[in-house]
Amino acid sequence: MVCSSAFTTLGRAQASAFGHANLPIGVVPHPFGLRTRDGIRELAEWFVDDVARLACRSGSEEPSAISSGSLPSQRAALLEMAGDLDAFNSLFRERRWSDGLPMVPPTIERVDRMLRYTRRAREEVVGLIAPGFGAATVERIAINGVLAGCDPDYMPVLIAAAEAISTPRFNLQGIQATTNPVAVWLIINGPIAKQLGINGSYNCLGQGTWANATLGRAVRLMLQNIGGALPGEMDRSTHGQPAKYTFCCAENEEANPWEPLHVERGFARGQSTVTVVGISGTVNMNTHAKDAGDLLKIVADTLMQPASNDYWVGGEPWIVFPPEHAEILKRDGLSKADVKRRIWEQAKMVAGRMAAKDLARTAKARRAELGEIGPDTLLPPSTLPEDIGILIAGGPGTHCVCIPSYGNMMRSVTREIISVT
Repeated sequence: MVCSSAFTTLGRAQASAFGHANLPIGVVPHPFGLRTRDGIRELAEWFVDDVARLACRSGSEEPSAISSGSLPSQRAALLEMAGDLDAFNSLFRERRWSDGLPMVPPTIERVDRMLRYTRRAREEVVGLIAPGFGAATVERIAINGVLAGCDPDYMPVLIAAAEAISTPRFNLQGIQATTNPVAVWLIINGPIAKQLGINGSYNCLGQGTWANATLGRAVRLMLQNIGGALPGEMDRSTHGQPAKYTFCCAENEEANPWEPLHVERGFARGQSTVTVVGISGTVNMNTHAKDAGDLLKIVADTLMQPASNDYWVGGEPWIVFPPEHAEILKRDGLSKADVKRRIWEQAKMVAGRMAAKDLARTAKARRAELGEIGPDTLLPPSTLPEDIGILIAGGPGTHCVCIPSYGNMMRSVTREIISVT
């Protein structure tokens, strides 16, 4: 394994997750950005010798453990302890099974109540959660749901979310192990949003709604406890962001003048879905624009950030429009596709706004898409207009939200929620 010195903890943790705790690691000094070309060449020559030395080391590296991902029938272990809530939370903090907030003990009775809301067997593997590729069995999903405080009937949403984040298109490996402050955003569509009381109106991206808070939190705990992404180990985020505790909302379908997100993605209006998105943060846009042209100009200008991952690789930025802004766009004769096209065209950014190093990596990352890239090249925020996400959510007001994506080979994934009737 080859790691820079800042990522050896991640390398060792991931090697252990795959059952190779003793795998040799070749370490390159970090960072590279301040080195000259001659310095990089000297470093490479030294490193080749080091790799050869490690490869020729006597003895063979034997697997020291078996990856949890290879044990689909493994049941969660039972832990017996006194019924003291303080002692329970202290133990879970000590073992790093906590997100730092108080947790609900996942007793046999509580987990069994969650399992009543699915017909899938408790040992069935729903997906493998990167970067540790732990097996997300139905039972383990239920356990993390209980820990987060989820009501039992939230279980079908958690199963669908586990399926979605495990999909290769979502690039969970990149999302979990990056230095970027990436969080997973859950968007709920269809009848289940109203049934479970998931908020898509006032303060839908904030606090105050039990379903929003606990569903997003349960997914974060799955990412940590099943996927192994512990902060400072496999989770290498430089700063993180508050959305890494929880980020979940419904779409405000009743106030949506167009088709809702899940219908746009090929599902029937009466189906329920969860969409997972890897996001870098949120930017509030407080604009009193009263016509479509003025409004979209502000949105496009806000998207144009020289240090945005979306411009580096051609990502998947999202715009959350409140009902008031959606009505303005609809009134002026625009479809959702029209809105995406106009934002995409107006948000093209002059590549020269980037730092020199960022422009160089963009020139490589997007050459196949855009051809040769120079300082005067106009960079769209996504490869195609269709890659821009549009969500109608929130209550009355003149605020829309720009949500930059992780961008790096990440695309959102939507899965149907199968409820027990």
